[in-house]
Amino acid sequence: MIYEFDDILTADELAKVVSIVESGTYHDGAQGAGWQAKSVKKNEELDAKITQQVGQIVGQALARSSKFKALAWPKRLAGFLVSRYKPGMTYGTHVDNAILNNARSDMSFTLFLSDPDSYTGGELVIEQGDTARIIKPAKGHMVLYSTSALHHVAEVTNGERLAVVGWVRSYVRDPQAREMLYDLDLVMLDLKDKPKQRAVLDRVAKVRTNLLRRWMDD
Repeated sequence: MIYEFDDILTADELAKVVSIVESGTYHDGAQGAGWQAKSVKKNEELDAKITQQVGQIVGQALARSSKFKALAWPKRLAGFLVSRYKPGMTYGTHVDNAILNNARSDMSFTLFLSDPDSYTGGELVIEQGDTARIIKPAKGHMVLYSTSALHHVAEVTNGERLAVVGWVRSYVRDPQAREMLYDLDLVMLDLKDKPKQRAVLDRVAKVRTNLLRRWMDD
């Protein structure tokens, strides 16, 4: 499943992150890519020391997002990078590494930092079976998706595309299990303020808790 967020960063946080990444120093993004991705990766990445500042801000924002926590069940954030695409740059079809910074990567996210009208191309395209989801949201929006999915960034033909990319090590390995837990969370929220449905809420909570006990990888 693919999930979109429009409220991860506050306006002040977004402005600060954009200021940092616009003034930072970048290097060839293919330098740190694996052999499969290196041949199709044509972008730039923000230097690691500055990326740490961005990661701290974004990480704090993710930690307070109840939706992110309910969807990802994050055990830890496996890493961040900031990517920049100028005209002619693209990132061809690839799958993200299974292990990043000594942690299994279960979910990936892209936080868009550029107004979509300020650049042409640059869509994030995520394959879903024999179809594809094409994503080019508003500045400040974030997309969360399974790290196992093939995806690519379309060529930027005009302007500049900036984004924060990161990975999550989840307590729950199976993406279908994470989806079911999220669905149960939504059912529980719907029942929470319905006193006459308390017995149903208790049963749903029991199922959710015991499934989590079965599925959690601690």
